[in-house]
Amino acid sequence: MAFRKLKIEKEEYVNRTFRLNTKLVDEMYKVCHKNGISLNKLVDICISYALENLDKDDDNICPT
Repeated sequence: MAFRKLKIEKEEYVNRTFRLNTKLVDEMYKVCHKNGISLNKLVDICISYALENLDKDDDNICPT
């Protein structure tokens, strides 16, 4: 019996450093603990959600 090769696609990551409000991080850790996920995963989820729901016509989001 022959098996097909399992192809696992590897995600690419980059390290960055951000300063966040202490109260915000405390709330984030509570969410992580409640949902059994890492802080990195929560940040990824939150940023993805924010970017997908960003009003791209709003000039006040990222002023130059």
